[in-house]
Amino acid sequence: MSFTLSRHFIFPKSILTVSTTPVPLIPYTHFQLRSSMTKEAQNERDDMLVDDPEPQDEQIDDIPDEFNPNYLKVYYGRLFPHADMFKWLSYGNDGKHPACDQSYIGRREFSFTLDNDIYLRFQSFNSASELENGIKDKCPFKIDIGPVYSVDPSKRLAYAQSGDNIFTPVERELVFDIDISDYDDARYCCSGADVCLDCWPLMTIAIKVIDTSLRDDFGFNNILWVYSGRRGVHCWVCDGKARRLNNEQRGAIADYFRVYKGNTNSKSKVSLVGSALHPFLVRSYSDVLRDFFEKKLLCSQQLLSDERYEKILEMIPDESITSELRGKWQDNRRSSSGKDVNVVRWEQLKQLLQSGKQKATGIRRCVEEIVFSFTYPRLDMEVSKHMNHLLKAPFCIHPKTGRVCVPIDPDVCDEFDPTNVPTLSKLLREINTVGLQVEGDKVWERTSMGKSIRYFRGSFLQPLMKSCKEEIEESYSAKVQQSKNSLTW
Repeated sequence: MSFTLSRHFIFPKSILTVSTTPVPLIPYTHFQLRSSMTKEAQNERDDMLVDDPEPQDEQIDDIPDEFNPNYLKVYYGRLFPHADMFKWLSYGNDGKHPACDQSYIGRREFSFTLDNDIYLRFQSFNSASELENGIKDKCPFKIDIGPVYSVDPSKRLAYAQSGDNIFTPVERELVFDIDISDYDDARYCCSGADVCLDCWPLMTIAIKVIDTSLRDDFGFNNILWVYSGRRGVHCWVCDGKARRLNNEQRGAIADYFRVYKGNTNSKSKVSLVGSALHPFLVRSYSDVLRDFFEKKLLCSQQLLSDERYEKILEMIPDESITSELRGKWQDNRRSSSGKDVNVVRWEQLKQLLQSGKQKATGIRRCVEEIVFSFTYPRLDMEVSKHMNHLLKAPFCIHPKTGRVCVPIDPDVCDEFDPTNVPTLSKLLREINTVGLQVEGDKVWERTSMGKSIRYFRGSFLQPLMKSCKEEIEESYSAKVQQSKNSLTW
């Protein structure tokens, strides 16, 4: 089987050096974490020392902002929602109902990325405690979630040797991956993996457009949006009918969203076919794209400044129009009305292109094409089309930024600030402040992770579990009825 993930190496255990030191849970109120050069540090591992000094303010802040692998021990030990993740990925099959598939979660692939880019693929876990212990033991820099296979992925080689070539993916959430680095031709404040509040609205647009369509056009309900931790967002569509889509069906849905062509050699970056826009595109344009373009991106990115307006003029196929606009803009480099010059020039462009004398459809649609080119979601199509792709798990820590991959509520995604999400170092400072006054798994409630975990549980997991139980019960009832009908014959 050909996997599309580029890095999927399997390393023998003999070359892996993985710390299995348990998470220190020391029974005092305040503690301080610091790295120390010990004998074990000489073996390429910094140990975590836990001191018991008198509480002092400077000790609480004595945790540097830089990502430190040792901090993961505390994070996975005290904050990571192991049980919630297991319940999610079991989809109701962890209960005692006779229709539950007890092998379901054990056929799910987990991939761990360890220090020095060591990859452990095809990990599997049969219980919440197994998953929790595996994560605590390895303290992975990243956790990726793959499909549910026909057999336990950790035993795939045994099946291959027996001659039964039955190892194949059978279920997988419909997923979408959107990176802001793919918008570098549409933003000027940042580039690559860098992101700021001026260009983040591009991700907000993507969430609004895709989420609305998934719900209204396809009827999906159980959708989880997650911040990638650095430069983008991930979407997990978890309805049963979405998880059971084959590759061809996934490709059809991905193609439904395909508008951006991304051809650097073409002046037109989007493909708006037909004499009239598809209703989905009309809705996206009128409800989301136009307002974000005109009220946020136009000015924040200075799209029609003297240095940049030529790029937009190139998208207009009529030379007489571009010459007229260029002449106006060269003669009036500043707005006399007090309005932002980008806003003034955009109004001039719209007035000229959409005037009654413009008969050609291509000319009148130029305004829409410009807006789509700068704002429409740019999906990684291959991630969505193939069932065997892996995707980073929610609540991971991004090793480059130290930020937690927190869920995003699509209903208030305008308010999401990627520069203000919980970081690993911030969480440890908060744990230091709280100390062990809070027992068990309630520590997260007293940290900045609290809001994210409450949203995950209340707004995503609970409705999902309800629908999963209903689906399992309906399937069971149908089988019982079918069995009764067969006996009557």
